[in-house]
Amino acid sequence: MSMRYKGATLSATAPVTTGGESGTAPGAWTLEQQAQAQAAGLWPLGPQPKYVEDVFSTYLYQGASSLPPTIVNGIDLAGKGGMVWIKARNGATNQTITDTVRGPGNEIYTNQTWGNQSYTGTYGINSFNANGFSLVGNNGDTNTTAYNYTSWTFRKQPKFFDVVTWTGNSTAGRQIPHNLGSAPGFVVVKRTSNANNWICWHRALTSTQYIQINNTSEAFSDGGIFWNSTIPDATNLTLGNDSGVNGSGSTYVAYLFAHDAGGFGEFGTDNVVSCGSFTGATTINLGYEPQWVLLKRTSSAQNWFLLDTMRGWLAGSDTASILSPNLSDAEISTGLNTKITSTGFTTALAGTYIYIAIRRGPMKVPTDATKVFSPIATSIGSGKLTTGFPVDAQFMFYRTGGLSTRVATRLTGVATLPVNGVGNYLQTASTAAEVSGSSSTRYWDNTGFEMPSDWGSSSMIFESFQRAPGFFDEVCYTGTGSATTVAHNLGVVPELMIVKSRSTARAWRVYSSAVGNTGSLRLNSEAALDTGVTAYWNNTTPTSSVFTVGTDNDTNASGTTYVNYLFATCPGVSKVGSYSGTGATQTIACGFAAGARFVLVKRTDSTGDWYVWDSARGMVSGTDPSLLLNSTAAEVNANSIYAITTGFQI
Repeated sequence: MSMRYKGATLSATAPVTTGGESGTAPGAWTLEQQAQAQAAGLWPLGPQPKYVEDVFSTYLYQGASSLPPTIVNGIDLAGKGGMVWIKARNGATNQTITDTVRGPGNEIYTNQTWGNQSYTGTYGINSFNANGFSLVGNNGDTNTTAYNYTSWTFRKQPKFFDVVTWTGNSTAGRQIPHNLGSAPGFVVVKRTSNANNWICWHRALTSTQYIQINNTSEAFSDGGIFWNSTIPDATNLTLGNDSGVNGSGSTYVAYLFAHDAGGFGEFGTDNVVSCGSFTGATTINLGYEPQWVLLKRTSSAQNWFLLDTMRGWLAGSDTASILSPNLSDAEISTGLNTKITSTGFTTALAGTYIYIAIRRGPMKVPTDATKVFSPIATSIGSGKLTTGFPVDAQFMFYRTGGLSTRVATRLTGVATLPVNGVGNYLQTASTAAEVSGSSSTRYWDNTGFEMPSDWGSSSMIFESFQRAPGFFDEVCYTGTGSATTVAHNLGVVPELMIVKSRSTARAWRVYSSAVGNTGSLRLNSEAALDTGVTAYWNNTTPTSSVFTVGTDNDTNASGTTYVNYLFATCPGVSKVGSYSGTGATQTIACGFAAGARFVLVKRTDSTGDWYVWDSARGMVSGTDPSLLLNSTAAEVNANSIYAITTGFQI
């Protein structure tokens, strides 16, 4: 190769050349630079992956009038732009929308026809930040001590969401460019200079139809005056000459949502937003588990329904925490005949509906165990406990014994407000069906949970997990009575599965890759491995996308509801494995850099309890108390497990 014309590879993130190197164009990598970058693990082989957690957040917060909160949700609004939608959950308030294009303090309301209301520096969002947004002032719509709030943040990102503004000219056929990078699935337009209904289009409608987010009306025909009888495309939104979207001299804002456009995940092929429709009882297959869905009946007048998993939208239950964008009403909890599945949702609603759905996150495989697991030991009977992440599943141990360990999960129902609410839980030392009651943790939000004041000074240990690819997943399903497969979102082959009937009294069943698909353990028992039984897992090893259950009632009775907790080895975060006892000290290397913080051990060749150790209570010489999942006994300190840098010593 010529020394004068050095080889180079173009890259979207190439270094900037500062001159002095003959034959090298600015914005190109030389082979030498490429080799250096590869050696450092920094060579950009293609566009960097994008994840839904980078562009969307449902964040719950308590109002604090004297010290308005700053919401840290990890969304870069300062650099990328976007929109924030806020609603008080327990109060009758306006539903505010503020975006980075119109600027902080400029609010419009989904439940009103009003134009822009400017409160810059006084109320509402005061600044858009690189990791969220900040609030200012004492105003019931966005921040007052009396209320708890939900916020939904949408970041501008091709193939997900965009914000555009314009000044109308009353010219039919007006084209408004956008940067969605794909044809929109849902478009919301609001006149900001004057009072006007919100004008919306959904891909399930025709080019001459519209619907209004601020009222209950069904879909109407517009005669071509709003969209100029033209479906929006990947480049432009086309307008008619009606003052609702294009009045001369009036100002407007539009929020555009993509539909199944890909662009996300490791290979850029995953969808994170879908816009579709259904009629009557059906199963909607999105190809992913949703975390947020907006529903509207188009065949007749009815409220809009907004559901999300942070406030409470469940699997295997009709109950959901509902807000309606067209109303100022507080949140209600009621049966909506709509349930989450691992690949979408089911519904028994009557009539024809449109929906906008957003994928559950995180999509990114964790590399820091503290972001997905938290052990907390406490004897304080009330107050907020911080995990630093939204909890999806929680094991609650009574260290002094007497009560079974409880397992509560977001998917099956927990209290998400700081009041004594009803939560559902299972008991690991019991075959009993799921229990519903107020004696559980509450206010599961984005950073932790709260202990009810009626717990007194119980000595407790909370083991909290967040679902994440490659680490931990949870699936709720209904048994069929015949061998069947069930989809999961772990993304890798599960190495440990813990299954429990929710609706009936049945034994806990545990699958371990160490003992194979014809073996089963019982979490509620010290019993040895059940071998040669095909009825639990149908003699079938789970895959990276599905697990199989046979015909046994413990895992697949017809009409019975179940939950499955799936775990896998995630490098540097978790390790699922096995070992043979020697009677002498052994070191179990897990590939960790800072030691084990949670250890679960069960003997498989004979009887033996399910032992749990954790770093919050201690995993050092002299202080390593263990608790049992299959027993209500108090913890015992027996010098059994010590944490070491790479894992643990036993």
